[in-house]
Amino acid sequence: MIAAGLLGGASVFAASSSYPLQRYEPSLSNLSSLQRGAKYFVNYCMGCHSAGYSRYNRIASDLGLSEKMVQENLLFSRQKIGDRMTIAMRSQDAQAWFNAIPPDLTLVARARGVDWIYTYLKSFYLDDNRPNGVNNAVFQHTAMPHVLWRLQGWQTPVYDPRQSANGVSHQAIQSMNLETPGLLSAEEYDKLVGDVVNFLYYLSEPVRLHRYQTGIGVILFLLVFATIAYFLKLEYWKDVYRDKETD
Repeated sequence: MIAAGLLGGASVFAASSSYPLQRYEPSLSNLSSLQRGAKYFVNYCMGCHSAGYSRYNRIASDLGLSEKMVQENLLFSRQKIGDRMTIAMRSQDAQAWFNAIPPDLTLVARARGVDWIYTYLKSFYLDDNRPNGVNNAVFQHTAMPHVLWRLQGWQTPVYDPRQSANGVSHQAIQSMNLETPGLLSAEEYDKLVGDVVNFLYYLSEPVRLHRYQTGIGVILFLLVFATIAYFLKLEYWKDVYRDKETD
């Protein structure tokens, strides 16, 4: 079982940093990205993180997946396709193992934003002072290990020494240096993280996918209706216009 998923437990949110967030633009129209994101989420994140407010069959319906595809690629236990996306790990075990309970990630994209998650997953770095040997530039002292290290590799921070207003020097992380390459190139890893974030964006509000589609249909209907109404108005008022021209 993977040690942890996307975000650490409650203690992950205890400390923030000024590390700049990288921009990510989600795309709910990219079903391939959403499907890949669902696969990565189940394989790398659901060892410790649940998405208990969502069900496998809803994901299958929204993302164009057959029941067979879900059973073969997303279900690895006795769960059924109609079950909620929960995990077997108990809260008390998580607290004992990680000193934090990994949060449910169904609504994390709404709570934190896609830019935060995207940057967070790219900002783990080696830190011998931490119990799990890693830290995160976005959230210092994270309780989460770097579960994607085989894919990204190991990074070390590049510091930018600055003077504070009171003259006390401190160091801020400016960027990351790839110390040990992983299985993926930087571009491939960015794409993988983007797919995960895109899926979490969908997961946080699944109805958004249908709302966009419905909105397009409504706009098209209004355009057609407005065109018909315009020509109908011309037909009704043509005699009035003719009388005015006669006068």
